[in-house]
Amino acid sequence: MHFIISCLKGIAIGAGAILPGISSGVFCVIFGIYEKLLNSILYFFKDIKNNFKFLLPIVVGVFIGVLIFSNFLNYFFINFPIQTKSIFIGLILGCIPPLIKQCNSKTPFKITNLLFLLVSFSIGILSVFLENSLSINYGITNFDFKYLILSGFIMSIGIIVPGVSNTIILMLMGVYPTYLNSVSTLYFPVLIPMGIGIFFGSVLFMILTKFLLEHFYSKTFYSIIGFSLGSIFVLLPNISSITEIILFILCMFLGFTISSLFQTAK
Repeated sequence: MHFIISCLKGIAIGAGAILPGISSGVFCVIFGIYEKLLNSILYFFKDIKNNFKFLLPIVVGVFIGVLIFSNFLNYFFINFPIQTKSIFIGLILGCIPPLIKQCNSKTPFKITNLLFLLVSFSIGILSVFLENSLSINYGITNFDFKYLILSGFIMSIGIIVPGVSNTIILMLMGVYPTYLNSVSTLYFPVLIPMGIGIFFGSVLFMILTKFLLEHFYSKTFYSIIGFSLGSIFVLLPNISSITEIILFILCMFLGFTISSLFQTAK
């Protein structure tokens, strides 16, 4: 059962690398595994057995999420936008109280923590408006091998940092349509160089994030919370009736409940 739950978490994390506006890091925060995931990867050889046991179902889920369920989730985002977006908002909101409690249990609360939260929250909102101003044109375009590696490297920021969308990074670099089509068609001339960039970038930013957590734990954690809250704004659905408002509240409550259950099962 634990393997299945971890695999489901991995599916969501993998889908987060594909879907517009969604960050893989946010899913890690939602599921309460962000810090443990960093430690398991960076210190893998210190406890190979337990780290492998923890990472295997998540990695399996990530591949499933990227290759299969990203299209499945995208279907719901397009055809049931209010329900789907509301559930995701609830998922994010549900993980915030346990995160704050976890942070304050390790280090005393300081008013300056709120400053870091507000700054990261503002950056998250700004990225939403920037993303909405960009258009997506689908199709595979030829890019230089080195440029694709660079794109993957920079994209890794959105994978590691919660609330920073992979989409906006790739759209700014003009690679998002190529990346999306390459994933759906398994076009390896694009996937391989981007994968190389993602790997080395992820390792670098994981080390940096781990350093910040070790030396500036509360400030870093509140920044992560701010980025996560900022990502909510990309999910706000267009609501035009009382019925849709009620539907929004009910689905958001459902997402909040699911998030709480994941926190219990982590």
